[in-house]
Amino acid sequence: MRILSRLALAGTVAVTLFAALPSLAADSIKIGEINSYSGLPAFTEPYRKGWQLALEEINAAGGVNGKPLEVISKDDGGKPASAITAANELTSSDGAVMLMGTFFSNVGLAVSDFAKQKDVMFLAAEPLTDAITWSKGNAQTFRLRPSNYMQAAMLAEEAAKLPAKNWATVAPNYEYGQSAVAVFKQILSAKRPDVKWVGEQWPTQGKIDAGPVVEALLATKPDAILNVTFGGDLVKFVREGSTRGLFKDRAVVSFLTGEPEYLAPLKDEAPTGWIVTGYPWNAVKTPAHDAFLKAYQAKYNDYPRLGSIVGYVTMKAAAAILAKAGSTDTAALIKAAEGLPLETPFGPISFRAIDHQSTMGAFVGKTAVQDGNGVMTDFVYRDGKDYLPDDATVKGMRPAP
Repeated sequence: MRILSRLALAGTVAVTLFAALPSLAADSIKIGEINSYSGLPAFTEPYRKGWQLALEEINAAGGVNGKPLEVISKDDGGKPASAITAANELTSSDGAVMLMGTFFSNVGLAVSDFAKQKDVMFLAAEPLTDAITWSKGNAQTFRLRPSNYMQAAMLAEEAAKLPAKNWATVAPNYEYGQSAVAVFKQILSAKRPDVKWVGEQWPTQGKIDAGPVVEALLATKPDAILNVTFGGDLVKFVREGSTRGLFKDRAVVSFLTGEPEYLAPLKDEAPTGWIVTGYPWNAVKTPAHDAFLKAYQAKYNDYPRLGSIVGYVTMKAAAAILAKAGSTDTAALIKAAEGLPLETPFGPISFRAIDHQSTMGAFVGKTAVQDGNGVMTDFVYRDGKDYLPDDATVKGMRPAP
């Protein structure tokens, strides 16, 4: 793989990548990729490795309809304004025919609005807010990962079985955290009308002051806690919570904590018995996942994170959309993506025509410590299609075209 890098406007680094091929010239199909590489490298670096592996496989197999794919990648730094600058450069100067990527929900929403205004297809990889496919959805935007609603529905299904009645919440105070808490409350309260919400904490993303947060939660005397923190905030929250006894004899339900990029850094400090969504990479035993794992470890000599899966499948999806469309015209790409089936390391998925949400699912299980490392146990893969609202409900939430 040859890597050409150049410094773009506003300090954004753009990198063009392609698999080893004789020549790209004007025949390559360019995809613009945007993500928060400097904002949250724990997830986005494995994500980049995932899409680079997929790109290499696609081009080694002949590209898309005989043309190689070329990816021009830019770092948004976790800032919506930087993402819009990058999107504009990619589509107006770099020749990208579609956009993919983004991590933070507020960044994803910004790029989605850009895609609508400029009529360019956007394949959102990671942002989880429900707004991106529902209240602020548009024809040009598709989303890969299971949304907040889908993961909340999976977790609420388990939470409803708990005897806990008094719940407190902690989540980062931006679009993702706000959306996750709201939808979990909605779904659990519908399943368990006896539940009471006794407290909530909203730390700034990446800047949690865990001691006061834990003390505030303790003061509400909850039976159970919903956690939506991740990354470095999660590490601090777990350490302070363990030290101050927050988790003693209390159930914890937690978005994302079972993902290796967030669980592994905790090592033997990982909490035990939390109900989580995640990715038990070393315990998934299916032919499709085995093939992915073998290829990933052969290329990188490292284990995959969930970001690796997301990057890999996003790139495969982009190629499949282009191949089916047989064109780089936005209208043709949208038509090709609606209802598109796709094989993934987690099994078959499709992109729903009604809301452009994929049916990718998630693993739900419990946290444990084994051999000094945090792991997921007692896990089950939940198919995303079983945790999505019906068409009539979606039509009521999504703007008219």
